[in-house]
Amino acid sequence: MIGMGQLPSIGHAGQPSGVPRRGGTLTMLVEPEPTTLVALTNSADPTMLVSGKVSEGLLAYDFDLRPQPQLATEWSVSDDGLQLTFVLRRGVCWSDGKPFTSRDVAHSVALLQKHHPRGRSTFANVAEVRTPDDYTAIFILTRAAPYLLQALAGCESPMLPEHIYSQGDEMLAANGAAPIGTGPFVFKEWVRGSHITYERNPGYWDQPKPYVDRLIVRFIEDPAAKVTAIETGAVDLAPATPLPLSEINRLRGHPDLAFETNGYQYTNQIVRIEFNLDDSLFADPKARRAVAHAIDRSALIECAWLRYGKPATGPISPDLSAFYDPDLRPPIFDPARAERLLDEAGLRRGPGGVRTRVPLDYVPAGDGYSRTASYIADALAMIGIEATVRTQDFGAYIRRIYSDRSFSLTVNRMNNMFDPSVGVQRVYWSKNFRRGVPFSNGSHYVNPEVDRLLEQAAAEQDVVKRRVDFRRFQETVVSDLPDISLLAPTQITVARKRVLDHTVTADGAAASLANAYIQA
Repeated sequence: MIGMGQLPSIGHAGQPSGVPRRGGTLTMLVEPEPTTLVALTNSADPTMLVSGKVSEGLLAYDFDLRPQPQLATEWSVSDDGLQLTFVLRRGVCWSDGKPFTSRDVAHSVALLQKHHPRGRSTFANVAEVRTPDDYTAIFILTRAAPYLLQALAGCESPMLPEHIYSQGDEMLAANGAAPIGTGPFVFKEWVRGSHITYERNPGYWDQPKPYVDRLIVRFIEDPAAKVTAIETGAVDLAPATPLPLSEINRLRGHPDLAFETNGYQYTNQIVRIEFNLDDSLFADPKARRAVAHAIDRSALIECAWLRYGKPATGPISPDLSAFYDPDLRPPIFDPARAERLLDEAGLRRGPGGVRTRVPLDYVPAGDGYSRTASYIADALAMIGIEATVRTQDFGAYIRRIYSDRSFSLTVNRMNNMFDPSVGVQRVYWSKNFRRGVPFSNGSHYVNPEVDRLLEQAAAEQDVVKRRVDFRRFQETVVSDLPDISLLAPTQITVARKRVLDHTVTADGAAASLANAYIQA
């Protein structure tokens, strides 16, 4: 088996690759179909992949997560960390012709605080945004937020038009379905179940970008059809590993395809089992620990992910090395111990050796997740838990887990993002249990000590002290087991070799694609 470290990388991805060619249509595959086109009420990967084409952020980030100008041209942080000042780019207009000003920034932050799954924690310390003039926005913080300067990419914290959203909450859905933005593309149409069409924004502030005339985002459910589309050129760009993993190695030999593992520094994803702690079965920590002892991570990565990943031992990804604790010791694979714990929990084997029956859901985000669910069902069967795997589309999954909360355990994913205070806190912070908000605290985990550690780390400017807080946080979560971290998957972008400069920032194809062009 070939590991991703041996895959060829697109050599031009991180730097200019010559004189860009103007024109043409770029077709991108996104799986599954997003439920909204603006990363405001939903932070799922499909939404992040499309949002930045229209909705930009104050900043962009290079592969080392260093801030770069976007809608802000200058920025500064006060010595005490309680004031962030942004000088905005002049001459920028929304795609409906209205000017972009500091009022849009202030309104956007308020919207993100209220509606974004991570926004409540990301902007928790922002008391207000002052707007002394149209081109200055000053964030006033109650406590320092050392991560905030890295949280302002378009796919994560989009700037939104105040003149649209101030009309009322009904505009959340309306603009989410037909967005107005400052980005390189303007929205044309969304044919549900088929595609989204974007066209070149003729009034884009960064001329002569974008280089392509049209961007089409396609949704293809059938795995074989996805592969055919990228092989034949019907699709030019396939980010975030939407193709079956079993096909990736075969496609490596295709003369017209290239593979890129760069452009995921902004997300740092992990795969996890999430328990519903309001469920009578998994409210018992012994039952959760039994599940943990039933899982062999190495076997899971081998059979379900075809070695495209590394073990995750806790809530912070090993790829987020600044805060990851390599000394964590999660429950080891020990089925006999799992059986004893279930006996102690009063779940003894009955007829047919079955202790209990549970539904098992999984996020429909690729074949790795469906195979993980199958693997876990088999592992649970070995210890007497009969798990029925439920398959559903993305919208139904979100409703079941976060709105209806009609689940027992699910194979889910979590983007750690660029800092645990942004990507991790929202999942474990008790104050972020918000019914109906996707990818928030879905377990309904409540631990005052965890809340304290997370809040303390989010306001601490000393990196060493933050690491100590996050180490204690990881130890506590691994002890409590509101979820089980399984692996950090290798994220892959597959592209036609003729498509250049699609990955030039830390968020890869989730950025604007303003630099992308099609070689003759």
